[in-house]
Amino acid sequence: MPLPRGTIRDLLMRPVIALVGRPNVGKSTLFNRLTRTRDALVANYPGLTRDRQYGVLRHHGDSAIVIDTGGMGEETDGPGAAMHEQAGAAIAEADTVILIVDGQTGVSSGDEEIVAQLRGRGCAVHVAVNKSEGLDKNLVCADFHSLGIAAVHAISALRGRGVDDLIDAVFRDVYARRSQPHKAPEQAGVNGLDEGDDQVAAPRGAVSVAVVGRPNVGKSTLINRLLGEERVVVYDQPGTTRDSITIPFECAGQLYHLIDTAGVRRRARVDEQVEKLSVIKSLEAIDRANVVLLVSDAREGITEQDAHLAGHVLEAGRALVLVINKWDGLELDQRLKVKRDLDRRFAFLEFARRHFVSALHGSGVGLLLESVDLAYAAANRDLPTPELNEALHKAIAGHQPPLSRGRRIKPRYAHQGGHNPPRIVIHGNQVQRLPAAYGRYLERFFREEFQLQGTPVRIEYRASDNPFADKPNPLSERQQRRRQRVIRHAKRSKKRKRR
Repeated sequence: MPLPRGTIRDLLMRPVIALVGRPNVGKSTLFNRLTRTRDALVANYPGLTRDRQYGVLRHHGDSAIVIDTGGMGEETDGPGAAMHEQAGAAIAEADTVILIVDGQTGVSSGDEEIVAQLRGRGCAVHVAVNKSEGLDKNLVCADFHSLGIAAVHAISALRGRGVDDLIDAVFRDVYARRSQPHKAPEQAGVNGLDEGDDQVAAPRGAVSVAVVGRPNVGKSTLINRLLGEERVVVYDQPGTTRDSITIPFECAGQLYHLIDTAGVRRRARVDEQVEKLSVIKSLEAIDRANVVLLVSDAREGITEQDAHLAGHVLEAGRALVLVINKWDGLELDQRLKVKRDLDRRFAFLEFARRHFVSALHGSGVGLLLESVDLAYAAANRDLPTPELNEALHKAIAGHQPPLSRGRRIKPRYAHQGGHNPPRIVIHGNQVQRLPAAYGRYLERFFREEFQLQGTPVRIEYRASDNPFADKPNPLSERQQRRRQRVIRHAKRSKKRKRR
């Protein structure tokens, strides 16, 4: 994968370590331990990881890029073939390969097949015998020397046993090949890890874009088309993508972080524990994204689940671009029906741009990033207070707020309270009693006035304090009762006159 230039160009100089092995031997567990993240989905389920997952390892003052891969050596048809291609691409990029094997099952034919594929690749190979807790270190390693690889290490990715020794050996090997000095362990922090940030920091100005939708609507195909390479596994089967994969890339000088997510089905249809974890990570991706691309299938139409997902994006306050995929080959009456369904089901998303594309053939895909840029700029726009107050007074002059309990609601001034989404705080008398319909009117007015296309707008109300709230009422109880009778009599008189 070509890493973006600019602020993360230094990543290109770091060693690349690929984690390979059969399914369910603990590659993702080791990846999470090395990167000190929970980016890789982990469960006792073979074949869970299918795409390449990148992270940064920091150890003893050194750093390296770590690649988690899908299982090799078994399934070679369907999604398995694409998983093998992804693992092969990771091996081609790597300076060092860590072959992870299962110490509790011993050497298998799958391990031997992977070793045969690694021979002649020109990269160093280390064997990590995982799940060795409770076993003798020398005995568990002796069996795997038959693979013909000298560097064999007993580890426990779950508990961390032997992991530091493994990474020390990997770095010594890398620097010996590069003829560069290896940094001393005493430069490291506690437990051989740096005290600084443990994750890849998003470069300043990078736009995080989450691609979400129902299963099999073409999310991974769309990402591959945007990147111009087969970066994620694509197969004509729902649920091919199981984890959320973050992919950095650059286009026209702008950095993006594309997040490929698992398809989200209705809760009643989600029965497997793995799929539940995938859905949770997809929803988390929405929360941490700057802009969301909501992908729908034009051939299946706009469904209730699409509207459900759109509602979650709106609730999270994320900028949004609607992508209607598989638009090619549709008849005119089908296209008109899809557009009518969009107007009906997505009436609450009038601020979002719509794109009718074919991710498979690339038609319409080139305009998506332009809408992403506009939505991101709108979500982070600064709204000057004088202009906000001028717009508020203009909105009130065009449509006065309704009365509340016979008293006028008086919005007085406004200021910006936050970004992504833009948050406008309105102060005044009884503004908390403004009806929801008038709030929607103000939201539309501010959006049109400041051209906030592609992002929701949040409006908060803060009522002015009553200066007499803490002071005792100077009227006696008898006078207060009489005043209440007069008020009720006046209200009844007004009703009679209306009749």
